[in-house]
Amino acid sequence: MLSTKYLVFKERPAIKLIEWYVEPYTIEEVVLTNVVKLRLPALMRIHPVVKVSRVVRYKRLIKRQKVEELKPIEIDREEKRKVEKILNKRMIWESVRYLVR
Repeated sequence: MLSTKYLVFKERPAIKLIEWYVEPYTIEEVVLTNVVKLRLPALMRIHPVVKVSRVVRYKRLIKRQKVEELKPIEIDREEKRKVEKILNKRMIWESVRYLVR
């Protein structure tokens, strides 16, 4: 996957809304020990030779691995979610925020 750190996107001007990595591209050849040539689509107008630091190995989900999205539980006509464990707690602008599982 290619890092988007130094890429320019016209359709998404806000940097914080851009994904960190895009598409798993195949490596055509290793040019040097720290430089590789990627097989990029023609619409992507960047040079195909990039540093290894800008490339990350793509990891697919294992067949048994499931990504489950928690569904809201309705109690007294209000949507609530079931919490397994509170992992962390912090204060932001005088309000408490919890990191939960």
